[in-house]
Order: sequence, then structure tokens, then C-alpha cells
Amino acid sequence: MDNQGQTSEAEQNQLDVQLNGAITEKIDYLTSLQKAIQEKHDLKVYELIDAPRFNKLIKKTNLKPNATALETLVDDLHAQISHYLSHHLIDYLGKTYPFFYYDEVSLGQFKIYFGNWWDRRQFGSLDVINIAFNFNEDEFAKLRTGFELEAEGKRYNSDKIAEISSQSTELQKLMTQQGERDQRKELLRSQLKENGQKSTLPWDSGKVKEERQVIIDQLSELADQDEAALEANNTIKDNDDLILSLSKEDTIINYEMQSIKKTFEDFSRFNQRNQSLYTDYLNSLVGEARVKTDD
Repeated sequence: MDNQGQTSEAEQNQLDVQLNGAITEKIDYLTSLQKAIQEKHDLKVYELIDAPRFNKLIKKTNLKPNATALETLVDDLHAQISHYLSHHLIDYLGKTYPFFYYDEVSLGQFKIYFGNWWDRRQFGSLDVINIAFNFNEDEFAKLRTGFELEAEGKRYNSDKIAEISSQSTELQKLMTQQGERDQRKELLRSQLKENGQKSTLPWDSGKVKEERQVIIDQLSELADQDEAALEANNTIKDNDDLILSLSKEDTIINYEMQSIKKTFEDFSRFNQRNQSLYTDYLNSLVGEARVKTDD
């Protein structure tokens, strides 16, 4: 019988050895991870779930990534691993970022809230596996802008509030000037009547029509102002409500800014600390009594 195309016994043995080795490697990886979790060896867990990053940032070595990508073996367990790792991590964050509060909305998934005051803001989410904050871009931008405007003696909504207040002042004027407009309309109507009764020579007709149009335009403008005055009360009330809402937002942003300054002095140091959170936290685990050092 022709055996061409089939592997030899020696080759098959070699393939068997490789297969057993690959299986053993996976078993050893899962056993190491299981042991690290059983012994609450958080540092080792982080090393095992992302060895390339751990080696580069914590061990300061640039080892080649594992070709077998053993970390992918537990991709479907990230929620459970995140829940397990969150306990010690949130303890650490509670001391480092005392103004952040966390809500586990589903297993291993955490929302971040800034502060414990009324109308506190949801500020983003906590990525436990990667030890990172995923801040809401809009809320983070408001906070950053608040610090920038503080140097100018302003709050985040200062310009908006000034603009709305100015609009309300103009609307108030429209309401108080109703009598003056009524008198002006009577005068313009009389002028319009006189204009219509003029006997003009052919060469003056264009001038008379132009004067008539000017009077009509002025009456139209006064009518627009009357209409705006009728809606002024409602608009002013809406503006007052909007100013109140913007002022509340300014108060909340100011609370946040004061919290950051109390802990980090300024926004720049706060932001720098966010960027180094992975290394800061894992380095804090080294040597802790409750967490074993790397072997």
C-alpha cells in the first residue's frame, strides 16, 4: 500500500510531543492563574492576563509576546476576573481619588460618579482589567475648561449666563417701552395717511413711494417688537430657569474642581496621575502584606 502523503512514525511522535507541550502550557497557565486567585495574589493575576504590558511597564523588560496568546484562554472570564480584582483596586482608588465613587452595574462593570453631593455627575467607567478610567469625554472637557476659565475669573457657564441675562434685560425693556411704541405707531400711521393723500407730479412719485416704504418698514419693526413683548414674560421665565440650571452646573463643576485641588493641587497633576494609574497601582502591590511579590 502506498503511504505517500502520510507522516512517518518519527514525525508523528514529534507532533504528539508538540501537542502535549501546547496542552501542558495551557494547563500550566490556567493552573497558575487559579493559584494566584486562590492566594489573592493580585499582582500575579495582572501579570498573567497581560504579560507583554506587565513586562514592559512593571518588570521593565521587552519580552516578545507569547506566541500562543495564553491570555485569550480567559477572555470569556473577564467579567468574573474584573469583579475579583475590583475589591483591592477600589480600596486603593478610594485613598488616591477620594472624590470618586463606583457602582457595579453588572458583574465586573463599574460606573464612576464624581462626588456624593446632590446632582453628582456620572463621570465615566472604570476598566478594572486594564486599570484605567474611561471618562465621559463631554464631562471631562467641562472640568478641564472650568480650570482654564478659572484663571480668567470665570466659571464654565459665565459667558452663557451673561448672554442670556442680556437677552432678558432687552426683553424687559420691550415690555416697559410698550407705551412709547404705541405713540410711535400712531405718528407713523398719520404719516402714512398723509403720504397716501399727497398729490405728486410724475417725477416725484418715486420719492413718495420710497417714503411710504420707509414708514411701512418702521411699522413692521414695531409690530415685531410688540409680538416679542407679548412673549417676553414666558421667554424671561424660560431664561431664568436656564440660568438656574447653568448656575447649578457651575456649582457642581466648582465642587469637582475643589476636590481635585484638595487632592492633586491642580488639573495637570490629576491628569498625569490618571495616565500612570496602571504602574502606580501595580507598584503599590509589590511588598504589600496582603499581596505576594512576584516570584
